[in-house]
Amino acid sequence: MTVLEQLSQLSSAEEFFRFLDVPFNPAVLQVARLHILRRMGDNLRKAAVESDENKARAYFRAHLERAYLDFVNSSPMQERVFKVHQDAVRSRSARRVHLTGMSSGEAKL
Repeated sequence: MTVLEQLSQLSSAEEFFRFLDVPFNPAVLQVARLHILRRMGDNLRKAAVESDENKARAYFRAHLERAYLDFVNSSPMQERVFKVHQDAVRSRSARRVHLTGMSSGEAKL
């Protein structure tokens, strides 16, 4: 069974980290598990697949480590992996109202 086939059999973020021998802080993983795995998947889709099994394992490990490190000192909202977070930032900035000036006690929007 290939490394990719073995990965497809895993069901939890912890299993991915253990299988690829990537150390992790459970507190970070508890908050950002889906975001980390999504980031890893996004990065893998953009990269070439490695055919050698030993290199493939190292390749997947590196992508998981990179995705994990993105969230060690950041947050899901800051990283905006999922569309819901991207839309939340856009809609919040679209709702801002700027006062341009005041005359006679009236605000101009």
